[in-house]
Amino acid sequence: MPTPVREPEVPASASLVPPSEAPGTAAALLDAYRPGEDRFLATPYRTLLAHGTAAEVPDGAEPPAVRVRAALDARRAAGDPAPVVMGALPFDPAAPAALAVPRTVRRAQPLREDPLVALPGAAPAAVDWRVREVPSARAYGDAVAAAVARMRAGEFAKVVLARTLELTSDTEPDLPAMLGRLARRDPSGYTFAVPSGPGRTLVGASPELLVSRTGGRLTANPLAGSAPRSADLAEDVRRAAALLESEKDLHEHAVVVDAVRAALAPYCTRLDVPERPTLVRTAAMWHLSTTVTGDVARPDATTALDLACALHPTPAVCGAPTALARRVIAESEPFERGAYTGVVGWQDAAGDGEWVVTIRCAEAEGRTLRLFAGAGVVAGSSPEAETAETGAKFRTFLSAVGASL
Repeated sequence: MPTPVREPEVPASASLVPPSEAPGTAAALLDAYRPGEDRFLATPYRTLLAHGTAAEVPDGAEPPAVRVRAALDARRAAGDPAPVVMGALPFDPAAPAALAVPRTVRRAQPLREDPLVALPGAAPAAVDWRVREVPSARAYGDAVAAAVARMRAGEFAKVVLARTLELTSDTEPDLPAMLGRLARRDPSGYTFAVPSGPGRTLVGASPELLVSRTGGRLTANPLAGSAPRSADLAEDVRRAAALLESEKDLHEHAVVVDAVRAALAPYCTRLDVPERPTLVRTAAMWHLSTTVTGDVARPDATTALDLACALHPTPAVCGAPTALARRVIAESEPFERGAYTGVVGWQDAAGDGEWVVTIRCAEAEGRTLRLFAGAGVVAGSSPEAETAETGAKFRTFLSAVGASL
């Protein structure tokens, strides 16, 4: 029986991009990205390159969705006919976000539909990267073992534990070239590069849509349960088939899907949740995937970011129950996640938008790149397997910078 592999479906909102876009337009936006003033986001449905900042979305006590709505309304009142917010929110909802209304936004067709994106990008320049693991692989395995023991004792159901690689060199990384390699490696995914704080840039290629909204219709695509790809075709197919039958991974996935259903149901008149997951693939990983669709009860009052904040953080990046998983993460991870496992995306003044889970990413600051990777830990997990999974996930970014673990 063939392995079911789902390719992304183009929603109605893809009409935002004229279908007559000339070949090469999306690839040209990718190649035009420059850090500092620009924000880049490519999804399976559109490519966006924004320049400059017309208005920052201020921090405050109100929820991010309320502040974003106010910023967009103010820009429209000031004469901007089609303002858009772009940027990132951190893993910790109480931490400052990095959201802004750009001065200009250029749009193009999806990268996956642009034949020029298939042309190979330049190979990574020879860089003497110094790599530091935080925590070490051994310490990470010990943290996984401790979490598994607590779950088998009945304390909680799941926790996502992460580790980082800190890469430093004598020169600042070439972020445009890095972004280009990430996008060309997985043109059907979500590739992004946005400012994440003073002097910092968040860059990555995520496979996971948190939620999108187009008019009254929403789509969410939780991923949980993973297996590394293989260069050998027969072995690659075997791994995909095994993932679809893995009791441990199916349980991990079900925990996430149940949480997504519970979070979105109060906002919907209809919610369609398939009974079994399918597969999505990136260049490095297989993932169990469920595409959730629904009809929003009050599109006039519920924006894409409202839905994203209702979901964030899902058990796919945190755990279950959420509050206890957060405490386990704080106790187990010797670093601050920052933007990692937050959300990145865009929203317009009508409330439509796409918000993506910030994984397969790094944060660049000066001559340092900080890479992140995590694994979902459940009672059936093993320290060796989860450590290997994070190593496989690091490969997406390590290959883009010419480094190795």
